[in-house]
Amino acid sequence: MSKATIKQVALEAEVSTATVSRVLNDSGFVSEEIKSRVLDVVNRLNYQPSAIARSLKQDKTFMIGVIIPDISNPYFMGISRGIEDVVGPEGFQLIFCSSDENPEKERQLIQLLQEKRVDAVVLATSGDNDSLLERLADSGMPIVLIDRKLMSKEAGNKLDLVAEDNIDGASRLTMKLLEAGHVRIGVVNGPSRVSTGRERYAGVLKAMKEFGLHAKPLVFNGKDFSIEDGVRAVRKFLSEEERPTAIISLNNRMSLGVLLEIVRSGLRIPDDITVASFGEVEAGALLKNPELYYMDQRPYEMGRKAGEILLRRIRKDETQSDKQLELFYNEINRLG
Repeated sequence: MSKATIKQVALEAEVSTATVSRVLNDSGFVSEEIKSRVLDVVNRLNYQPSAIARSLKQDKTFMIGVIIPDISNPYFMGISRGIEDVVGPEGFQLIFCSSDENPEKERQLIQLLQEKRVDAVVLATSGDNDSLLERLADSGMPIVLIDRKLMSKEAGNKLDLVAEDNIDGASRLTMKLLEAGHVRIGVVNGPSRVSTGRERYAGVLKAMKEFGLHAKPLVFNGKDFSIEDGVRAVRKFLSEEERPTAIISLNNRMSLGVLLEIVRSGLRIPDDITVASFGEVEAGALLKNPELYYMDQRPYEMGRKAGEILLRRIRKDETQSDKQLELFYNEINRLG
């Protein structure tokens, strides 16, 4: 069965297509009798207005693209939920995409969303796409960076940013370990092309310098902030002649891998090795008295802030030069 068209609705209701459009968009004067007649025909023919035609007319699709590195990560899901709770009631739908920490896939997704004519993009970048994002920003596309900065400061200054103070957070988390007497620390980090990797490691070094330690810590740089990276990091540290007495993991997914491999190795937390995580690891609650230090992140609040900025940008409530930087300061907690 073919779909009904606006011309068929107009013919059946004995009105013009312009009158049908006014009824459906609730714009302009239409008598109650004609409105009722048009709506009866719309229901009878099951007419569905074309979203494409409507978006072309209004210059809006009411769609927002969200590109995150790992769609299964609870942290990014918390951010996404915060965005949705703000923009959803205003009639906007989200298109979720996962870049899998792959800059090339991220580039393709950005171009796809541009072709879909989304009204704005939220991006937790995997890196290496600064020039493309700068061109989009120059074209007027609202882009809000979430969690991660661009490598290029010039390009980054053209975009809104909602992120954590990674240097401060990692520094305070490391200081907890140093104050507890740990001076040989293993650091589990992600790729340096991503700002969170660069900044959190800088925070570790900052704390060690302030504590009077000048030797660099043991470092494992993973490929993609994955559970497997955490597993490989622990294997590397345990193979060292002088093992670290504490491990600080700078991403919650890697932290899960760290915990899994420590337990599999027959070691106890914290008796044999102490663990600190940038981000809560829900599985830590299954361990007996783990005394796990973690940075208590606020992804939902970050998502809501990004959603508020998006709405202002789409509605052009602020000038393009008035870019917003929102930094979140998180607290350190201890599990167990």
